[in-house]
Amino acid sequence: MHGTSRQFAEQYRKVGVSSSATEADPHKLVAMLLGGACERVRRAEAALSQGDQARKGRAIGEACAIVGHLNGSIDHEAGGEIAGNLSSLYEYMMQRLTEANLHNDPAALQEVLGLLVEIESAWAAIPADQRHAASAAEA
Repeated sequence: MHGTSRQFAEQYRKVGVSSSATEADPHKLVAMLLGGACERVRRAEAALSQGDQARKGRAIGEACAIVGHLNGSIDHEAGGEIAGNLSSLYEYMMQRLTEANLHNDPAALQEVLGLLVEIESAWAAIPADQRHAASAAEA
C-alpha cells in the first residue's frame, strides 16, 4: 500500500480514527501515548473481570508495547537522573503488567494504572514554555 501521509490521514478520517497524531508536537505525542496506555490497562481490567482472557492478554500486550515505546524514547543524556528514574519506573510497570497477565492479578493492573495516571498528570502540568525541552529530555 503506497501513498502520501496526507492520503493516509484522509483514510483514517474516513474510518473515524483521529488524525491528531499527525499534527501533534512531541509533548502531545507523549501525552497521547500515556493516555493510550491507561486506556489499554482499563480494557485489560474490564476483560479480566469478564473472564475474557484473550482480550485481557491483547490489552496488556498493547499497554506493554506503549510503555516500552515511552521507555525507549527517553533521552538519558538530556534527562539525567530523572530520566533514569523514569526508565526504571517504566520497566517496573512492564514487569507488573506481565505479572498481571500471567496471574490474572487486578491489583497489579490497578497499581500500573495509578502510576500511569500520576505520570500523565505530571506531564500535563508542564508549562507550555518548557514543553519542547521536556519532550526531548523526559519522554
